[in-house]
Order: sequence, then C-alpha cells, then structure tokens
Amino acid sequence: MDIINDYRQRIAFAQQEADKYKKLANAYSLLRLGIFALIVLSVYFAIVRNDFTILAVAFVILVFGFMWLVSRQGLYERQKKYFLDLISVNENEIGSILSSTNIYNDGSQFSDEKHYYSADLDIFGKASLFQLVNRAATSTGIVKLANQLDAPSNREIILLRQNAVEELSLKNNWKLEMQALLLFANKEELNQLQNLFRYLRIPLNLPGEKWLSKYTKIAPLLLLVTILLAFFYPVFNSISILIGLVNLGIVFSKALYIKKADLIAGKIGSTLNNYATVFEKIELEKWESTYCNNLLQELKSGHTSQKIKELSILINKLNYHLNIIVGFFLNVFFLWDIRQIIAIENWKRDNQQSLEDAFDVIAEFESLISLASLNINYPEWCFPEIAEDPGYTLIAKGLAHPLINSQKRVDNDYELDDTFKIDIITGSNMAGKSTFLRTIGINTVLALSGAPVCAKEMKVSVMTIISYMRIKDSLNESTSTFKAELDRLQMLLAAVEKDGKVFFLIDEMLRGTNSVDKYLGSKAVIERLITKKAVGMVATHDLQIAELEKSHPDYVRNFYFDIQVKDGEMLFDYKIKHGECKTFNASLLLKQIGIDIEA
Repeated sequence: MDIINDYRQRIAFAQQEADKYKKLANAYSLLRLGIFALIVLSVYFAIVRNDFTILAVAFVILVFGFMWLVSRQGLYERQKKYFLDLISVNENEIGSILSSTNIYNDGSQFSDEKHYYSADLDIFGKASLFQLVNRAATSTGIVKLANQLDAPSNREIILLRQNAVEELSLKNNWKLEMQALLLFANKEELNQLQNLFRYLRIPLNLPGEKWLSKYTKIAPLLLLVTILLAFFYPVFNSISILIGLVNLGIVFSKALYIKKADLIAGKIGSTLNNYATVFEKIELEKWESTYCNNLLQELKSGHTSQKIKELSILINKLNYHLNIIVGFFLNVFFLWDIRQIIAIENWKRDNQQSLEDAFDVIAEFESLISLASLNINYPEWCFPEIAEDPGYTLIAKGLAHPLINSQKRVDNDYELDDTFKIDIITGSNMAGKSTFLRTIGINTVLALSGAPVCAKEMKVSVMTIISYMRIKDSLNESTSTFKAELDRLQMLLAAVEKDGKVFFLIDEMLRGTNSVDKYLGSKAVIERLITKKAVGMVATHDLQIAELEKSHPDYVRNFYFDIQVKDGEMLFDYKIKHGECKTFNASLLLKQIGIDIEA
C-alpha cells in the first residue's frame, strides 16, 4: 500500500497544477481575442482613411503581441496537458497493481504460435507478461521491449540492464515524468515515427530554391524601406503595395510545394517539440549506471535535443499560416511559408542521418522504464543472479507466477545447480503442474531480459526456453493435433542440436494419439533428449514415464503435485514435492458430473 499511497499523493498534486494552468490558459485566450479585435479595427481605420501606414504600424505592434500571447497560452496548455498526463500514468500504475490493467500496448501484434515459447508462456497479448510490463508509448520502444522478451540477451548485457533498471527504480520521479512526456505517443498511430523518418529522407526539390533563399532575406527590408519612405513620399505607397502583392504572388506560385511540405511536417511540429523535451530530459539527468551513461553519450555527441528542437521550431513557424490573418501579413512581409520550407529542407540535409539512432535511445529508455516499473511496484521481487556455470543452473526460492494475483498465487522452491537433468513432474488434474512449468518459463524470460523476477531468490543460466504446451490443430494449414505435436518436437530436437543451452518445458507429450503410442513415443523422445544432454521438464499424467528415473538415475528426477481428499472434497496445496504422484483425481472429477467409473 505504500507505493499506492505514493501514487495517489502524486495524482493529487498533479491535479492542482493542471487546474492552475487551465485558468492561466483561459485568461490568455481572452487576451488573444482582444488583440484580434484590435487588428480588425486597425484594418477598418486603414481602409476608411485610405492610409496603409496605419495598417503597417498596427501589424508590427498587434501581430507580434498576438504571437506572444499565442506562445504563452501554448506554454500553459502544454503544462496543463503534462500534468493531466502525469495523472494518467500514476493512475495506470495503481490500476496495474490492483487489477492488472494497462493503458499501454499489450503486444498482441507480436503473438506467434510458432515461436519457441511466447504463446505458451503468455508473453504477448491480453492478460500477458507484456501487458503487465509495458510502459513504452513509442512504436520503437514497443518493438524494443518485445525483442528483449522474445529472446534471451547475453550475460554481459543482462547485468548492465539490471544495473540500469535498479538505477531507474531509484528515480521514480524522473521515470513517471518521462512517461508523462511520452504519453502523447501512446495515443498516436504506431507508424508515426516511421512516417517522420520517411519524410526526413525525401527531399522537397523546390524549384528556384537558391534565389528564393536570397530573396526571402532581402524582401522584408525592401518592403520596410518603402513603407518608411511612404511617410515622406506618397508615391511609395503604391510601390510598397506592389512589393507586397509580388511577395504574395511568389508564395502562391509555390503553393503545391508548400502544401506538400505542410501535409506531413505540419502534423509533426508539436510532436517533435514533445520529443525535444524528452531528449532534453534524458540529457539533463545524471546517470551512474554504465548502460544509461552510454545511452546519454549517444545523445550528447549528436546534440540531439537541440537539433530536434530546431526542427520543431521551424515546423511550428510554418504552422503560423494556419491563422489566415497572421499568415497573410507574414507572407506579405517575409514570404513566410517559402522561408520556412527552405529552412526545413536545409535542416533535413544536415541532420537526417543521426535522427533514427537518437530515437533508438528513447526506445531503450522506455524498455528500461518498463522493467523498472516491476521493481518499483513489487519491491518483494528480486533481481536474479546470472550464472556462468558450464552446466544448467536454475535455482529459485519463493518462485511464483507474476500474472497470478499475489493473494492467490502459491510460491515454490526449485533447484537445478550446474548440472544436466530432466525432471518428470506427475500429478493430479488441476494440481499445478502446468502452472509450475509456466512459472519457471515466464520468470526465466524476465530474468534474461534484465528484469526482476517474482521470487525471493533466483539464480539462472543464460539459456533458450522452448515450450511444448498448447499444441492445437490448424484448419487453415490442414494440420491435425498430432501433426502439430510432431512439428513442435522436430523444432525442439533441432534447437537442441544448434542453439546451445536449451531448457525445454513439455506439458503432456503426444496427447493426440493412443495411450500405447503416447507412452512409447514420449519415452523414446525423452531418451533421445538424454543422449543429446538436453535439460528441461516434462509434466505428465502417465506414471510409466516416471519409471525412467530407474533406468536413468543420474539424469532423470521425479517430482509431483498432489491433492488431499477430505469428506469427498479435493484440497490443493500447489506445492511441488520430490518423488512420484500417488493420488489422482480424475475419477472424483468425473463423479462430480455424474459419471461413476466403478459403476
């Protein structure tokens, strides 16, 4: 409850700040209306008195005043949105702890029935590990986190990431603020960044860019001089009007190119400004861990936040033309649209190469933030020790399934210490065999991504998990259950040959065939795996498989989950024990639905 109370206090503070900035933004909005009214009034007096000078002076004072008010109101609106987003991310953490909800992507797009383990271990999709963990809002961050849960990292990277996650866990203020700054991306299309990168790679090819670049620099001065001369020589009134019309004509002649640039750039100006703030947030923080420091140096070497901010400012300036009156005057004096699209093209030519690498740094931080959320929200979890032993090591105390509610889950101890073993797990229906296999698998996936695990202690080797659990037929591929099982076995045997350390999790092998072939086939597969020095677990109802411990006493171990029957009621403790199961409950379960085997 301590962490939940902390989140609630943060929500209360953020709400106060959001209300404050909402009032300020509304006040400046009213002032903008007043300035707009004065601009319209100045146009009226200029027409009535036939004096262009009045309009010019009013433009300089009022338009710039209007732009300043727009800027201030925009600042207050951004501050209000930031605190509202801060409320959302804090509320999301409470929801995640209490009810396993999450506003972030659940990774359904990465679901793959043919992956080594992700489908069987609920890594992606609804009510998955990814849904529990993910705090990445950007498409690149989502992919980065998915890749890290999709396959084990090497030991050096895992240790570096553990250290970085621990550091981020001590910076919960920074972490939540970073999530709030990036929350806008969670509401955008997943391909938004790819569209940005594509835009930066494609040149606009504006005809006459060189002379237009020079003319846009002298045009404001030329028009200003003629307006000043008009005070003394009325003939210059006509000349200044002519120059203004020429300027507008040049802008209109390039309207297609302006529209083309505006079509993409106009939509990403505020987005880039958000990213500039994110980059700056990373650059200003002091980092102790090697992993975070390396990411920081990547940004600093390219002056990333400064460059992104420059592009954001240029695109936002282009968006000034969205206000018809302001856009009209800016184009008359400065050929504003042309000036901005030329400046944007110059920026693209100078900076496009390094931008994608910079966004990859954000993706890395998002994946670290995701893992740090586990450490913050579940302080009773531990960071596992990553073993270097030549054999297989998977030692755990108080190991439990992270997706089962903490009030309901049962923890277990398990020990595989620098050795080569196959564990046969027998037991009654619903006693906990499958859940235990998934508990081993999902925590190993977490451990080898650099995350904390749902255990009091854990030590694990870097190894590849391969599961054989939810085997099912496929009408689309004309595949029977038995054929699907054979395909999975073939994948497992091939992986044992070429993938180094493979730890397999098999739940009820060859269930798609008759009992005799099932036993003989399962026995043959396990003996084949023994000859390959493969390591893993096999859960089965077939007690004959447990007999393999007698013929392979140095390699096979027996474990079981049992039940207690009291007054016809089945009691489960979900605790793993050494040996073979002696108590089964299929007849009791059938009896409950009216089928008596003995009869």
